[in-house]
Amino acid sequence: MTYKNLIAGEWLAGETEIENRNPSDTSDLIGLYAQATPDQLEATLDQARIAQREWAAYGLESKQNVLNAIGNELMARAEELGKLLSREEGKPLAEGKGEVFRAGQFFTYYAAECLRQIGENADSVRDGIEVDVRREPIGTVAIISPWNFPTATASWKIAPALCYGNAVVWKPANITPASAVALSEIIARQDIPKGLFSLVMGAGGTIGQRLVESPKIAAVSFTGSVPVGKGIATAAIQNLTKVQMEMGSKNALAVMDDADLDLAVSLALGGAFGGTGQKCTASSRLVVHEAIHDAFVEKLVAGTQAMKVGHALEAGTQMGPVVSQQQLDENLAYVALGQSEGAELACGGARLDMPTNGFYMSPGVFLNSTNEMRINREEMFAPLTSVIKVGSYDEALTVVNDTNFGLTSGIVTRSLARATHFRRNARTGVVTINLPTAGTDYHVPFGGCGDSSYGSREQGKAAAEFYTSVKTAYISAGSPD
Repeated sequence: MTYKNLIAGEWLAGETEIENRNPSDTSDLIGLYAQATPDQLEATLDQARIAQREWAAYGLESKQNVLNAIGNELMARAEELGKLLSREEGKPLAEGKGEVFRAGQFFTYYAAECLRQIGENADSVRDGIEVDVRREPIGTVAIISPWNFPTATASWKIAPALCYGNAVVWKPANITPASAVALSEIIARQDIPKGLFSLVMGAGGTIGQRLVESPKIAAVSFTGSVPVGKGIATAAIQNLTKVQMEMGSKNALAVMDDADLDLAVSLALGGAFGGTGQKCTASSRLVVHEAIHDAFVEKLVAGTQAMKVGHALEAGTQMGPVVSQQQLDENLAYVALGQSEGAELACGGARLDMPTNGFYMSPGVFLNSTNEMRINREEMFAPLTSVIKVGSYDEALTVVNDTNFGLTSGIVTRSLARATHFRRNARTGVVTINLPTAGTDYHVPFGGCGDSSYGSREQGKAAAEFYTSVKTAYISAGSPD
């Protein structure tokens, strides 16, 4: 079956199509997906400008009802759409269902925020003048989302964009188009102006590039790699387009000598290998105190070897395949690189032969690694993690902070003093204490520093900073008669 783009309010075919195949079983063709043309992009951008003005004039409760309807349908259909997501992306079914349900929560959260758009007022420093400060929509927002969380990441961008009165042109990752079409169908059914929301599937180098270069776009929200993010920023600045970017990271989990050993291992396994390690919040560096190192490593390797790798939809699967052949090749290249750098591959890191033809590999653990190795400097986006032995808390914190990235970090300790000091001094946008580095709530800000993030924070009330502009009005009412 061929699936179309949503262009200026109409479902339209493109000049070409791409195949979407199941990474758990490449014989499973999910569908053919239209690729938008440059003319279609221009048409939908023109219509979005008209629709945005109509949407901005909608009543607050009307917007609230639309976002609630989207969110409730996503949550009600989490089983169905989660299965579709897992089928095309490769994460285990439980994770796919959880992602769709969480996407629904983003919409219902921002449905409530529709009614909380409260400004400020003040007296001027000049007599007889009052000041009114409020937020207004910025216009048409381009949303460019990744394949690793194809529904959730897109939702935490689309929901606030609509909440604050903007039009949306969405270019999803080409490797996970089925989830994009499913979400777009739900949004398109709502009582919204024609062309307020558009789906433009296409290659990043063509449609994506043209989108971010367009003067018809007021803002770009992007999640993906650092090189692509820098390219988007370079293109967007030519039109002084507002940009918000969440990019890579090299997250560290520090395990102290006073840590609960079983908890630390559990957190490391979940953080490193959840989502097949294909998370910007994955625990790819395990910074372990020497006093607990050997016992931790023994349990970590045993836990890694015990993980069940399998078809994403198969009961009991703990880790699915990676998303594509290209990703698998890159992952295996990092395995070879780590060994060439002198790290010891304690387990895993190999391609697996399975009953179905897919992109399977075993989760891998590097030992005897140093923070200077490329496997500890570069984001691998793979089910691979490295153990770095340290001699003290101070050394652990230094290693955690020794990175160009800065999205998440965590510490496992029973010491309130260490936990507090770490929380205040870890140079990351998100810090976790006795929790995995992966996993965040939807009602509070999310983002990092360094090469991990650029621009305003995402999620929670912080999203208003990006999706709105501030207007300050001065009012002189004069004297009453």
